[in-house]
Amino acid sequence: MTDNKTTVYRGKIIDLYLERVTLPNGAVAELEIIRHPGGAAVVALDNENRVCLLRQYRHAAGGWLWELPAGKLDAGESPLATAQRELEEEAGLRAGHWEPMGKIVSSPGVFTEIVHLFLARNLMHVPANTETHEIIEVHWIPFTEALAWAQANEITDAKTLVGLFRAGKIAGPS
Repeated sequence: MTDNKTTVYRGKIIDLYLERVTLPNGAVAELEIIRHPGGAAVVALDNENRVCLLRQYRHAAGGWLWELPAGKLDAGESPLATAQRELEEEAGLRAGHWEPMGKIVSSPGVFTEIVHLFLARNLMHVPANTETHEIIEVHWIPFTEALAWAQANEITDAKTLVGLFRAGKIAGPS
């Protein structure tokens, strides 16, 4: 239960609060909480069982990461609509079949962000429309190879790891 909330910072994507809360055991704690609107990520599999992975430059992570197409939920936008928009913008793809794969909590100690995961198939190419602050390379990796990269620590992004492993349970490794 939040007893008191002080705004520290309001940004374009996140807001930072100091929240004085009473925990379920009765203890009172002051927590730094980053409020985020949430996001969606897409495991896009083509007819050859290759997955679309983005090699993306992430300053906050110290360089290049392998990631799924993903992005932030816009106000009033459903997680599926976000997934569809981001797949088109970042990877230049539309999908004829969508399957939800649940959600993940990215860092529950400080973030309210929830990322919704989707499996997309029956893909068709459309023009990509990346944002100016995004440096993205689109790659098609055999799904079994992407899973091996995940297990070998080549892929370190949490939403990508969980998305690949969940898709492996649904789509199979073939």
